Parts: sequence; structure tokens; C-alpha cells
Amino acid sequence: MTEKTYQTPSGERVHIAFFGRRNVGKSSLMNAFTGQDLSVVSKTPGTTTDAVYKTMELPPLGPVVLIDTPGLDDAGELGEKRIGKALQVMRKTDIAIVVADGTAGLGEAERELISELERKGIPRLLVYNKEDLVDSGEKPSGNQKVKPDEKTLRVSAKTGFRIRELKERVAALLPKDTAERPLIGDLVSKGDAVVLVVPLDAGAPKGRLILPQQQMIRGILEAGASALVCRDTELEETLGKLASPPKLVITDSQVFDSVNRILPQPVPLTSFSLLMARYKGDLDLLTAGAAAVEGLKDGDRVLICEGCTHHRQCEDIGTVKLPNLIRRYTKAEPDFSFTSGTEFPTDVSSYKMAVHCGGCMLNRREMLYRLNCCREQGVPVTNYGVLIAYLNGILERVTNIFLMD
Repeated sequence: MTEKTYQTPSGERVHIAFFGRRNVGKSSLMNAFTGQDLSVVSKTPGTTTDAVYKTMELPPLGPVVLIDTPGLDDAGELGEKRIGKALQVMRKTDIAIVVADGTAGLGEAERELISELERKGIPRLLVYNKEDLVDSGEKPSGNQKVKPDEKTLRVSAKTGFRIRELKERVAALLPKDTAERPLIGDLVSKGDAVVLVVPLDAGAPKGRLILPQQQMIRGILEAGASALVCRDTELEETLGKLASPPKLVITDSQVFDSVNRILPQPVPLTSFSLLMARYKGDLDLLTAGAAAVEGLKDGDRVLICEGCTHHRQCEDIGTVKLPNLIRRYTKAEPDFSFTSGTEFPTDVSSYKMAVHCGGCMLNRREMLYRLNCCREQGVPVTNYGVLIAYLNGILERVTNIFLMD
């Protein structure tokens, strides 16, 4: 593996998931695909009880996440929960490998899955495994109507037959419009100076910067610009030392108010959260959703979502600071609900609005799935940084940078 493979965050990798019934060889196929015994393989149905994740490098896609899922035909109450977990993986799947038993043909579960993948626009490959068990001169009865095409492939996880071709076919499936999206590189140029404001409060992780801050520094350097990092308490002093105003100031949204007061109006200002909103999701949708706070009344349900799971601090942004800001602004007492990590409700229709973090730990497909859930159910959705800017009356200022040529 390359150094890039180890360092690339999961949210920046292409997610490739293996779906299918029990005992069709999903786990064996993933092991063959990676060349490692990652998933437990057994003839006992339902051996894979939860999704198994593996990061690797897959040319020409680069860093990817492979996901082995529980069988779609699992049984019983526990089996239903496993199926739910498998289908939950679809939310983040960029490319799906539908695995069928080459000796038995397609089942109803695979047909329904293929229909769902096509409905969601997820590229997929139907793979018939166990080719080593199929007589060379015969086709399994269940597959007589199946003709080889660009969406089907017969392989053997046991012998390695066509595993190399499987990798090549999967790599070719990523849509051409899934090009790298700019995080910051289109906003700065070679020679520019960018000031990053990073408060070190009780919620800041010890000994490191959070992922969006690291990514922003990397993006600025790749553009040939210079990144100058300071705390909000040193911002005024830092600006005074510069010979000319910076091209852009990027701040943690939690100190928007103080940074806005310190920074001269002509200097463009935005936040890490807004840049992540543009990079991972739909900035226009999230910007429009912030105005829903105006109509909040006592008892209205508000959903606040974190994309990662972490230890909650006493001054946690999602569960403490944002609710307090909303209460102070609306003079109301809404009913707040909180989710984190992979948990996100499929039914959000009872909420008056949803507020999501920047989603740095989620891939873009998962983030868009969550935003679309809100859009389709008529629930306004916004982002931490967008909402904080709105509550401080500076949303126009901090989004102007995205309107510039």
C-alpha cells in the first residue's frame, strides 16, 4: 500500500459494497478481491453478522473502502436487523457488487436489490460466483436467460478465476462525472495568503487539528498559496503583521461573531463548515434551509445530526451550543433530537427543521442521501456553520466568496 492509502480519510474514498444472499460467497469474494482473509468464511448461513470494512488502493480509482454486508435473505428478528444494516450500507455505496451463486442463479433478493440500485443511480456489477463448481459445458438452470454483458461477470473466489478482471470492471464503473470536487483550490491562487482561525477551546481535540482544518491546509498548499494559522484571540495581531490583507479568512463557525467584528469588511470571510457544505453536499439547499429557524415555536421538533461518533464535551457544539443559540434567537423551547455516526432516521417528516454537521467523516453519497431525505419529505435542512452565520446576521458575507468569479 502507498502512503496515500494509509492517510486518506474514509470520507474521501470510493465506497465499494458487496451485496447478496447468504452463502453466495460474498465474504470469500471480498477476501479474494483484497488478497487477505478479512471476512470470516463458513458454510454456516449468516456468518457475516455486521458490515466489514477494509481500506485499500484500487488502481485507477485510488484509495477505496470495501464493504462486506450481511445476507439479504437472513431470517428471524435478528436477521431482519442484519438486513437493515446491509441496506443501510447502500446509502454510502458508490459502486455495488451484487453477488449471486453461479450454481443456482438469481433469487428474488438480488432482483429487488438490482432494481433498487438502478432506481438510486448506483453503478453495479452482477457477479456470479462459484464458477469452479459449474460444469464447463452447462449453464445453471437459473441463469439460462442471462447473457454476458458489461454488467455481469462469472468468477470463482476459490480459484481466483477472473478476479483481476473483476477489479478492472469495478474500477471502470465509477461515473465520469464523479470528478474530484474542489474544497478550497478554486477559491485561492498561487501566492495568495489565507488565514485560518482555529480556536483551542474545551471542545478542541488534544494534540491535533480536526480533519477539515487539516484538509484545508493541504488544499491551500496544493494551490501554491500560503496558510497562516492562528487562534481567534490572536487574529487581530496576526492581521496587523501582514503587509497586505489576506485573500481569504476561514474560521471555525463557533467564533463567527468575534471574527466578523475584527475582520475589515472588504476581506472575504467564510468557515470550515461552509466549505464542507459545498464540498460534501448542496450549499444552496443548506443556505435556504437556515431561514426555517424563524418559524420555530415551543415544542417544534428539531433534528441535529453529527456524522461522526465522539465523546461529548460539556460545551459540545451539536448538543449544547447550537440548541442554546437557537433558544436565544427564537425565544422558544424547541424539542431537540440528536443522532450521530451512521444513525440517521429514514422518516424525518415530523421535524420542523434539520441541522447537520459538515460531514467530514461521511462520503458525499451518504451526505447527499441525508439531504435528499429531508428535501423529499419537505423538511428544511441546514448546516452547523450556515445556521450560525444566519443567527449572527452574516450569512450573506460568508457566502459571497462562492459567488465570485
